[in-house]
Amino acid sequence: MAGSRTAGAAEAAEAAEAAEAAEAAGSGAVESRTAADDPLALERQVCFAVVVAARSVVALYRPILEPLGLTHPQYLVMLALWERAPQTASQLSHTLALDPGTLSPLLKRLAAAGLIERQRDSRDERQLAVRLTAQGMALRSAAEKVPGAVSERLGMGLDELAALRDDLNRVISAAGG
Repeated sequence: MAGSRTAGAAEAAEAAEAAEAAEAAGSGAVESRTAADDPLALERQVCFAVVVAARSVVALYRPILEPLGLTHPQYLVMLALWERAPQTASQLSHTLALDPGTLSPLLKRLAAAGLIERQRDSRDERQLAVRLTAQGMALRSAAEKVPGAVSERLGMGLDELAALRDDLNRVISAAGG
């Protein structure tokens, strides 16, 4: 009986070791690699850095845009229209790299706020023309303070942010965007 208990204890110990080894292998943990050596370390991934930076920067804009009554996506629409208006919804969709299903509710909310007007093109009913209202045009002067406020909150100069933007545009272009 003592022999069977010893054999059972040995089998249990082996099973526990095998389970620990399987768990370590299954967790993907690689003890011998450091983040600097591991090409799959999260902190080395461009995709992770871009996603976290995008989320963080959009969150930084929120309190800056709030007094203007704009969300970040609405701000992007207004930027496109301040640059060139009128535009069709299709043109805006292309300019902002947004699908029409995402753009349409943004335009509805901006129209409800009195910042834009949406009107079907009389020559082509399929086209929706988007124009700034007087209120939308007037909002531009307040919005001109946004880039400086973002620069200040990030602790980065406008030149430094312009260089970062240029680098990101190269990434976008290389990725086929």
